Amino acid sequence: MASHTQPDSMLGKLVNELEETFIAVILGAMTIITFINVVLRYVFNTGLSWGLEATSFLFAWLVLFGVSYAVKTTANLGVDAVTNLLQPSVRRVLALVAGAVCIAYAVLLMKGAWDYWANFANLPQTTGRWFPTGFEEMSRTSYRSWYEVLDIPMPEVLRFLEPLMNEGGTYEKIPRFIPYFILPFGVALLLFRFVQATMRVWRGSANSLIVSHEAEDAIEDVAHLNKD
Repeated sequence: MASHTQPDSMLGKLVNELEETFIAVILGAMTIITFINVVLRYVFNTGLSWGLEATSFLFAWLVLFGVSYAVKTTANLGVDAVTNLLQPSVRRVLALVAGAVCIAYAVLLMKGAWDYWANFANLPQTTGRWFPTGFEEMSRTSYRSWYEVLDIPMPEVLRFLEPLMNEGGTYEKIPRFIPYFILPFGVALLLFRFVQATMRVWRGSANSLIVSHEAEDAIEDVAHLNKD
């Protein structure tokens, strides 16, 4: 049986490297910003005015990257006490049904995430109540890319976005479409992981989408320690 932690394709390997790299970078950035803010506050009686907002956005990015990565590593918890009583063929069918439900759920999330982010990125929202049926028509009055965050200042390196997104207007703070981009991107990764996990079940290299036996693993670890 193939290991769940191995990428199934070049695309899977690329996504895996992307998730692991971003998770590490985000954790490092959150740690550095928080440490600097603590030192500034308790030593110099000042602080980074944008520090809290930045760490909040970074935490949101971390959560959404972590959700898709957990699906990939089968680290999310599941209850399989009942399904383990069934025949392997029945378990496989149930796993495929669960995969189809998860994919449909991710598509719904993708529609909502895109529509919310598009509102700030001068892009059309989708039509259709549940699943996307197309894109709405837009007019210049419906552009919302001028919305800014509250505290994080606009880096000079991103000034090239002003003529593209803000009609040449100056951003004092970073526009919201930048931190909000994690919504469609993170959900797209989640959708990819659900498809990837369902295909593993379909090919027979796995018999479950999830199920992390944390309690059983912990008991086994303790047992090994006691033996030593």
